[in-house]
Amino acid sequence: MNRYRLLHTTEFVYDGPVSESYNEVRLRPLHDERQSCLSFRLTTSPRSHGTAYRDSYGNWVHQFNVLPEHRHLKVEAESVVLAHEALSAPADPATLAEFDAHSDQLDEEFFDFMAPTPYVPHLSRLKDIIGIAEKDSEGTVLGFAQAASHAIHERFQYMKGATHVHSSIEDALSVSAGVCQDFAHVMLGVVRMRGIPGRYVSGYLVPGSTAAPEAKQEDVIGGQATHAWAEVLMPNGGWMAFDPTLGKPVGLRHIRLAYGRDYGDVAPVRGVYKGHAGQSLSVDVRVRPALDDAGHEQLNKIAVGTAAAPSVLQRPQQPAQQQQ
Repeated sequence: MNRYRLLHTTEFVYDGPVSESYNEVRLRPLHDERQSCLSFRLTTSPRSHGTAYRDSYGNWVHQFNVLPEHRHLKVEAESVVLAHEALSAPADPATLAEFDAHSDQLDEEFFDFMAPTPYVPHLSRLKDIIGIAEKDSEGTVLGFAQAASHAIHERFQYMKGATHVHSSIEDALSVSAGVCQDFAHVMLGVVRMRGIPGRYVSGYLVPGSTAAPEAKQEDVIGGQATHAWAEVLMPNGGWMAFDPTLGKPVGLRHIRLAYGRDYGDVAPVRGVYKGHAGQSLSVDVRVRPALDDAGHEQLNKIAVGTAAAPSVLQRPQQPAQQQQ
């Protein structure tokens, strides 16, 4: 089964009234040669109207406003996605030496995906992983990326709470632990310092039991969070995906929402509001085959309203979700 229905629910609860909440989400799955977004619907409670546009990286962004006083905000994104087979590796992978010969051109064309960022600074502590990846790369760009992903998977422990949503790779390197957001950022730091473009991918990892052909609609997996991995530019092969958290190839179970330089470009939900009330955040992601009890596909129309988005400077921030 490679057709999935996804329901991503984000809920903010305030201990007092707030108002003038302005928000943007990147929750509509990408639609390209690797996956098809067959339907998408975004709803909020309190009800709101919004706008949608594509950002500079091609991701869908939805903006909405809740102006009256409210004590909770619930955002539900429902989509149906058909995953396609992953792109195959280049039959004749380019060597690192050949890649280095075109470094000046790459610096200009892919600057965004090679320069350091707040989440992915260029740190000398990454040189050890770079050296190991070069040694195990067999001299190719593809081999370097695979070796880097494997080294990160082996050296870092997956541990919730070891870092936080605003952690840079310096935090993960200090404790040799983190979550998928950290693993992806470290992978990007390694390839970028080696002069290879890399980009951050936000998405979902469909649980194995749900992805199995015999999975039933009622076999719903709850309490999941969004996932993250990295894509690395292959000469003559386009962008290839690597998941250092799992240490396995990226395949039909990886559903992409957005990509950018780091987490800061692709946060699933972010916003600001007016008020002094405290707040709490809960996130739930549910995935199941896109069939109803009668075996029919569950498809929903895209629902997007229209509204203007005023300035939101100097307002309290909604808490952000760390990608697990």
